[in-house]
Amino acid sequence: MPSHRRNFLSLAAACAALAALPPPARAQALGAEDRRAVRGIVEAQLAALAAGDAARAFSYASPMIRRQFGDAETFIGMVRQGYPMVIRPAATAFFEPERAEGGVLQRVQLRDAAGQRWLAAYQLVQLADEAGRPWRINGVVVTADSGNSST
Repeated sequence: MPSHRRNFLSLAAACAALAALPPPARAQALGAEDRRAVRGIVEAQLAALAAGDAARAFSYASPMIRRQFGDAETFIGMVRQGYPMVIRPAATAFFEPERAEGGVLQRVQLRDAAGQRWLAAYQLVQLADEAGRPWRINGVVVTADSGNSST
């Protein structure tokens, strides 16, 4: 099996675990500084993806994701194949990030160029030894938006 396919399947398994995280109503709230920082990391990665800057997009990934994919080109290939709706969404709406088991959950409603709506649940982890930008994206689960979500 090609390594990028194996990596994609590994990420899919990891992301399935994200789907089991508790809903926001049961999660603990974050402080204002952490809320801004978490949202900022997701926004920055979305901007890097929109600009086609694989290295910058990869820089927002957690150490686990960086080890799993190894380099920016492999990572961006996986994103293009498995998550095309996050590359240049026509619109985004951010929910309030919430503490959840294993880190923070940042939900984002996306609308792609064709008008399809999606819900992306980003899991972020905080790195204790990082100054200035301690939050990193540790995975994302994207599902079609049924239209029942509200931001």
